[in-house]
Amino acid sequence: MAREDSVRCLRCLLYALNLLFWLMSISVLGVSAWIRDYLNNVLTLTAETRVEEAVILTYFPVVHPVMIAVCCFLILVGMLGYCGTVKRNLLLLVWYFGSLLVIFCVELACGVWTYEQEITAPVQWSDMITLKARMTNYGLPRYQWLTHAWNFFQREFKCCGVVYFTDWLEMTEMDWPPDSCCVREFPGCSKQAHHEDLSDLYQEGCGKKMYTFLRGTKQLQILRFLGISIGVTQILAMILTITLLWALYYDRRDPGADQIMSLKNDTSQQLSCHSMELLKPSLTGIFEHTSMANSFNTHFEMEEL
Repeated sequence: MAREDSVRCLRCLLYALNLLFWLMSISVLGVSAWIRDYLNNVLTLTAETRVEEAVILTYFPVVHPVMIAVCCFLILVGMLGYCGTVKRNLLLLVWYFGSLLVIFCVELACGVWTYEQEITAPVQWSDMITLKARMTNYGLPRYQWLTHAWNFFQREFKCCGVVYFTDWLEMTEMDWPPDSCCVREFPGCSKQAHHEDLSDLYQEGCGKKMYTFLRGTKQLQILRFLGISIGVTQILAMILTITLLWALYYDRRDPGADQIMSLKNDTSQQLSCHSMELLKPSLTGIFEHTSMANSFNTHFEMEEL
């Protein structure tokens, strides 16, 4: 009975862990898709510069096809573990344990590789100045993708230029910054702000924003936290799976052990009760014979006197 309760508890814990696998894997896929749009525009701005290498080394692991495939595979593995737990199938649980072990090794290898790459390729603030070279082609028909990337980055990060909004006047033939530099954007807002009130333009340069982006955004921190959480959950799931496999294997190897022990105890109690019932008449007879003998001896002694 105690073993059955332990198996039931292990199964409930595995149900909960598999649910966590599904939720965390879906979250990783969602955040990766969310951050990929930012990353594509940043890579466009930093192409052929040292900053591009730093961006790739910082964010490539979280959007790497291997990690995306691992999350998708983990969802399928969670279903495999759920089916094995429900049916108490030893083969499915063995496959579940092996799959978790392989996924954990892949995640560990990616984590070590990412850590080593971040150490070997640091980025300095001076590298951000090289982004000015990417401003010269802004607005040209052949570089619409670059124009879109600059506008996206300036809107999302609320910045203008690389160091200051005057970079647009220095590096291009424009008389005022793009409209994406405006705090309240509308057609012609930058021209109006340039002639009337410069405070309507973002005062902070995008170089600092880029540097902060490379140090780690909120999305990246969320992904790292989810990655660590998935790894810890996998370790717990493997431990519980091994324990459940041992319990199920023991039950199948000796399925009637508890019943046999219970039967032995019941049989012993029944035999004890039956023996007492059999002994009652004998004890009663002995007691009667003893009483008669005592009374006879007493009568005989009285006659002698």
